[in-house]
Amino acid sequence: MIRVKLPTHLRNLAHVNGEVVLDVDGEASVSSVLEALEGRYPVLRGTIRDQNTGKRRAFVRYFACEQDLSHDPADTPLPKQVIAGEEPLLIVGAMAGG
Repeated sequence: MIRVKLPTHLRNLAHVNGEVVLDVDGEASVSSVLEALEGRYPVLRGTIRDQNTGKRRAFVRYFACEQDLSHDPADTPLPKQVIAGEEPLLIVGAMAGG
């Protein structure tokens, strides 16, 4: 079971309160977690990553265990603490501007 924390606007879009808990098929990676998340909440398709290319949206970041996973290959295994359910995978909307 993988715990996922979404930013407020995506929780509102998916009508979710708090964390999402997902069962992931195969090895747990950002890619497999997003597949499970979009499978359960189809309204999130295209909000976190591009539907055609699968690439992360420019202002979305992934964090786990105080590490930025945003630039790692999407099929990189998640940290053991995330896989064990001890730590969540954080999907964060980045801020920009001046």
